[in-house]
Amino acid sequence: MSGDGTRVVRAGRRPEWTQGIVNPPVWRASTILYDSVADLRASGGRDTHHRLFYGRRGTPTQWSLADALTELEPGAEATFLYPSGVAAIAAALLSVLSPGDELLLVDSAYDPTRNLANGLLKRMGIATRFYDPMIGAGIADLIGPATKAVFLESPGSLTFEVQDIPAIVAAAKARGVVTLLDNTWATPLRLPAMALGIDLSILACTKYISGHSDVMLGSVTATKATWPALRDTSFQLGQTVGADDAWLGSRGLRTMALRLDHHARSALAVAEWLQTRDEVARVLHPALPDCPGSAIFHRDFTGGAGLFAFELAGGGEAERAAFIDALDLFGIGYSWGGFESLAIPVDPARHRTAVPWEGKGPLVRLNIGLEDSADLIADLERGFAAWRAARG
Repeated sequence: MSGDGTRVVRAGRRPEWTQGIVNPPVWRASTILYDSVADLRASGGRDTHHRLFYGRRGTPTQWSLADALTELEPGAEATFLYPSGVAAIAAALLSVLSPGDELLLVDSAYDPTRNLANGLLKRMGIATRFYDPMIGAGIADLIGPATKAVFLESPGSLTFEVQDIPAIVAAAKARGVVTLLDNTWATPLRLPAMALGIDLSILACTKYISGHSDVMLGSVTATKATWPALRDTSFQLGQTVGADDAWLGSRGLRTMALRLDHHARSALAVAEWLQTRDEVARVLHPALPDCPGSAIFHRDFTGGAGLFAFELAGGGEAERAAFIDALDLFGIGYSWGGFESLAIPVDPARHRTAVPWEGKGPLVRLNIGLEDSADLIADLERGFAAWRAARG
């Protein structure tokens, strides 16, 4: 198999789309013109995947990115693009769930995923049970007659528990239950979801695919069995991505392997440095032993990424805010995966229902960008000085 750098450079670049140009051009379209009425009528009866039909169904600009993401998941059938990661999660769930069904959702899930389950899905008559991220094969005990899907997020994007995906997938497949994974943290370069048996692999392409904090984008990559329902549900919902956003996603993809390598190296360097600090109670980085599921991470993942968290050794909200406010290179803002480093306070206890969160101190989540790790460490030292001063 080709290396990651080769894969992301070559993926999705069909000659009929690039027409000799390195980057597929931006094809903006709503109306598609036909040669005749007969041609127009015939188009309505054909598969419109990779075929011009109407702008909402895409052009080579969108197809190029979708195809590239499919190529990164060996065993995948196809990929659908969405205007955000949350839109991708919603479409994926709606494609496999109906009123009366039950969803098993990991308790460490991204907060908008929880809100979707407790809001729209609940109003549709779809029940949700939250489960312990570390349940592993024990998920079999939760699968009942109404259970139709298990949703995973590994590692969790706030508390970074690494799930035993093969064990959960095996239990789900034995009962005919579909598995969905939010694979945004690792991307297919770090965790080949479908090689582990996942049915629907979801990315917030806003993060590492884009890499520049300037586009909202999501994707769902599906197996042959799950693709028709995903495609039809997405068409019925009117989901589409503008050509300019798709083009930005494709541009970002070409450098993702290099960026991920830098993010991962710097994040681990910063995390290991944080372990040496008296101001830190615990570092939650999947590669480090204090993180739940670290052994699973080393078994299943091919590398790391730039997002992790750590707990301060004391203080409260004011002291944590003093630490973050004192940082210069770390911006304060949501999202992650861009070239710039970020720091935000997170409070997972209020999001948990299946397993109480037992933290050791106030939690700070870091996105490690593309700056030099030595400069980021110096910035964090300034933050710790402010934290100590705030504690008196």
